[in-house]
Amino acid sequence: MENVKKITLEEVADRDAIRDLVDAYAFCADSRDAEGQMALFTEDTLFRVFMDERQTEPSQVVNGREGLAPIFENLNTYVATMHFNGQSKINLFGDTAIGITYCFAHHLTIDGDEKKLMVAAIRYHDDFIKIKHKWFFKKRDLKVAWIETKPLNS
Repeated sequence: MENVKKITLEEVADRDAIRDLVDAYAFCADSRDAEGQMALFTEDTLFRVFMDERQTEPSQVVNGREGLAPIFENLNTYVATMHFNGQSKINLFGDTAIGITYCFAHHLTIDGDEKKLMVAAIRYHDDFIKIKHKWFFKKRDLKVAWIETKPLNS
């Protein structure tokens, strides 16, 4: 029992709330709720996209919540998407936290009789902040590990 880490109920609640935040991002993306997705971020958020996670410089940088609208609305170019969040690691520091979440993001396009599925393997590197008892993304780095695109037969 010496190796068992004891955590408070507040830490359990914070970890659960952060996981809900991460999952809400995926649900909003897949239901095309750009406004709901934007509301998960602080007003002064920093959102960076790395189309190749090995790069040190981002492919795209957005400063501020309002700048996220075109990124999230771009999901409308797909017939459907489905984001699957996997393992995550969260480190809490009172009312702030950092974390990494793994995700497979599936994107379906249909052009006439041609169907394509693009799957992106993503690692999200996040900075979180709790404001008035609610967790938000303060910074989110979307880092693409790889992308696979393939035709669908059905």
